[in-house]
Amino acid sequence: MAFALLKRGPSTFERAADGSMTLMEHIHELRNRLFRASLAIVVGFGFGVWLSGPVLHLLQKPYCDLPKARLVNGTCNFVQLGPADLFLLQMKVALWVGLIIAAPIWLYQLWAFIAPGLHRHERRYAYFFTGLAAPLFGGGAVLAYFVTSKGLEFLLNVSGGGDITTTLDITRYISFVTNLILLFGVAFEFPLIVLMLNFVGLASAKRLFGWWRVAIFVFFAFSAVVTPTPDPFGMTALAICLSALYFGAVAVAFLNDRRRGRGREVYSDLSDDEVSPLDLTPEPVEAGQRVDTVAPVGAPEPVAAPAPIERRYDDMT
Repeated sequence: MAFALLKRGPSTFERAADGSMTLMEHIHELRNRLFRASLAIVVGFGFGVWLSGPVLHLLQKPYCDLPKARLVNGTCNFVQLGPADLFLLQMKVALWVGLIIAAPIWLYQLWAFIAPGLHRHERRYAYFFTGLAAPLFGGGAVLAYFVTSKGLEFLLNVSGGGDITTTLDITRYISFVTNLILLFGVAFEFPLIVLMLNFVGLASAKRLFGWWRVAIFVFFAFSAVVTPTPDPFGMTALAICLSALYFGAVAVAFLNDRRRGRGREVYSDLSDDEVSPLDLTPEPVEAGQRVDTVAPVGAPEPVAAPAPIERRYDDMT
């Protein structure tokens, strides 16, 4: 069964050019792509099981580095509320690591199935946005890791006096950190939406720059709502980074408009609610040359009308 699924047949790239691919062939192609992607994720999951310990230690580091998180003997301890909580957490972390390790393979399988249905310029845009999405998500994850340590330090300083010992549940703590990383990573993808609006022609760079006040307000409101810690560090850091990315995207939009020649139209300086001026001055029209009437070739000569017959009064009898 596995050999039959892995057996290579005519690929989508080979069939889509002549339009001879049927619906069943599309389904078979999708099945093969999904099987290869799933096989890559399983292999990545195997590596994730091996790397789950170091990854868990890395995720625990923001809390364990704090002075208040250490016990008298200098160790940093967590608790688990269920007997299988730590095992399930390790499997979950292993799956995340496996998805990241196998990302080049399953993303390629997805792209190989979708790309033949796209135009050349759409493929070029997809390469551009995909190349920017991964670094932006990584930058958001790094910022979330930094915000986690600052936020935990703030929370531990304001949560009770010195006679209270804080011990965190390992499952809830890892969920808190990973959700924060995912949230910041997805938020950092917002400049791609701004660039997409400009590249498809829905919003010019001048209009995007005119929205900067509204954008900054939305960024701070969004950061205040989605940041799970009540401290001002995480909210401010996320809002400032989103604002900087927005202005960077607007700068790229200005370069794109200049390359495409946008803003040089006749009525580009007018606002949307302004009526364009009309020049009502009539243009002078010169008199044309006189054309003599010429009889067409082969036309009959005009016949003169007969002269009226003169009658006298005595002819009426």
